Amino acid sequence: MTDLLIIDDDKGLTQLLSDYFSGQGYNVRAVENGKLGLRAMYERQPEIILLDVTMPEKDGWETLKRIREVSNVPVIMLTARGDEADILHGFSLGADDYVNKPFSFAQLAARMHAVLGRSAQGSAADNKLSSDGLEVDIRLKRVWRDGQPLTLTPTEFKLLVTLMRHAGDVISPRDLVKEVWGAQYASEIGHVRRYVWHLRQKIEPDPENPRYIHNDRGFGYRFGSGETK
Repeated sequence: MTDLLIIDDDKGLTQLLSDYFSGQGYNVRAVENGKLGLRAMYERQPEIILLDVTMPEKDGWETLKRIREVSNVPVIMLTARGDEADILHGFSLGADDYVNKPFSFAQLAARMHAVLGRSAQGSAADNKLSSDGLEVDIRLKRVWRDGQPLTLTPTEFKLLVTLMRHAGDVISPRDLVKEVWGAQYASEIGHVRRYVWHLRQKIEPDPENPRYIHNDRGFGYRFGSGETK
């Protein structure tokens, strides 16, 4: 049974979400603000979090920032604010997905399933990847650059692993979306550009002159140019 934490001050919505996802086999806990949400996260160690943006006590941005200081648990932001700046801000703080209100519960469930799948990437694999000072342990879901640990979200981790496994090949944004996010995201290739930008900020010594992730304009993205083990 998957532990789900919902942090949202809309009690009507959280009750409906709790009923729906309990019926889907989730173990659900719902709280009404960021302060209570952080406490519940520490106590329950959920496997996925649904987080509203606009809340009292601590808003979703501040709550997500605090979550990312201590955990890589998958987080999906729930918000009525769907403009590009807000989406980029959420991704920059470590959100794994972004769902605009109103939404269908079936759509949200599909996105949660996809995010959980990305989080589990490599759980059955016991191998490592390395290239030019960058090392990835797929089983442990850990990344180092020149011996220093890096902190990635589950989605960033799967994107990096996907690119490294195809090192030297150019992968189109559409193919990356299908492999990293799932076929249901096929029309949302904007995810790739946003996540590549944030991934570069974390893994590249100089993001403006990337060592690892290159953009072949009009074609897609390519990891490195040398051998990846």
